[in-house]
Amino acid sequence: MQNYQAAYEVLAEALTARGFDLEAVKTALKNQHIETPSWGYANSGTRFKAFAWPGAATTTQQKLDDAAMVHQMTGIAPSVAVHIPWDRPKDDDYVGMCQYAESRGIVIGAVNPNVFQDDEYKLGSLGNPDSGVQERALDHILECCQIMTKVKSDALSLWFADGTNYAGQDSIRGRKRRFEEGLRVVYEHLPANSRMLIEYKFFEPTFYTTDLPDWGTAYAMCLKLGPQAQVLVDLGHHAQGANIEQIVGFLLDEGRLGGFHFNNRKYGDDDLIVGSVNPYELFLIYNELTGAAQSSDQPASATAQKVAYMIDQCHNIEGKMAPMILSVLNCQEAYAKSLLVPREKLAQAQLAGEVLEAHLLLNEAYRTDVRPLLCQVREEMGVPVDPIAAYRASGYEEKIRQERGLASASGGFQ
Repeated sequence: MQNYQAAYEVLAEALTARGFDLEAVKTALKNQHIETPSWGYANSGTRFKAFAWPGAATTTQQKLDDAAMVHQMTGIAPSVAVHIPWDRPKDDDYVGMCQYAESRGIVIGAVNPNVFQDDEYKLGSLGNPDSGVQERALDHILECCQIMTKVKSDALSLWFADGTNYAGQDSIRGRKRRFEEGLRVVYEHLPANSRMLIEYKFFEPTFYTTDLPDWGTAYAMCLKLGPQAQVLVDLGHHAQGANIEQIVGFLLDEGRLGGFHFNNRKYGDDDLIVGSVNPYELFLIYNELTGAAQSSDQPASATAQKVAYMIDQCHNIEGKMAPMILSVLNCQEAYAKSLLVPREKLAQAQLAGEVLEAHLLLNEAYRTDVRPLLCQVREEMGVPVDPIAAYRASGYEEKIRQERGLASASGGFQ
């Protein structure tokens, strides 16, 4: 929407007439923060095949360069999550890696340990029946706690592939207890003022049991650990038809919603571009978050204001950079619409049992074309009004294709 000004003026007048503080809405949008993942800039794919993309990052330095470009185009992606050991720097110079990120105008975000890739983890990590493998996994996670301090991260993001494929393969209660003990040790070693975000997944790669299969299990673990432990919701890690916004609302009210891995799915853990399959679901999730943040309810309001918004997607056939930019923009659009929900009117309709009226109020916000508003916000922020078009015109894609070529693997920082 290059010529958006006239449409913006019409929208601004309409929103003001509806009682919205337009400057407050724009300020909220300017303060939005979406974290991108380092691994999203490298070649990745399904368990069947990863199709190499010309120019895909092969080192963490290149990943940071790409993340900086996404932030330059959008203005709301100032941090990048790292994955260890995929992003392990030469000579373990994590301070240097952190400084390089800052020199590019971004910062290191969540630190993600890897306890699922090596052969030793065939039967699990913290849930493994072999105490030696348990110890190895624990040592790696504790190493990541130390790395957090070096890269100035305040979030340890934990996902485990642990589980079993066959009935009788292992003790379900025994694996639960191993996880409780391992996570307790990790919790005790968290850096001050940081959080442990515990992710769950209802199946895959194991198919009989998963040790952390759902939000309730993750929530139970967090309750046993303490206030620095919170649940991380991955939009692709639920059974078909799961009401994710209800999960979000419950965890907000309990003060235990820590963060998101944003993506989208049609069937399983598809890791598609967030908002590409079910944009209405994305809006409804943001509606819960924004409603909590704007409310006087505690701890929901305080929790909502500290949620870590992270993208976790697999760009296998659609490129790397432009899809990541689109992911950020889709989150921005959903958030903008959630800011236009008339909270007082909605609450009145809900209390009065006006079912249809409440539904219409919510859908009116969802159906609002917020693109002119977002164009105006980007103009005021000094970033491109049309980020994807600006990226395509920047020459960056051609530059990295020529410099990096075509590679099937990715390595560390240098």
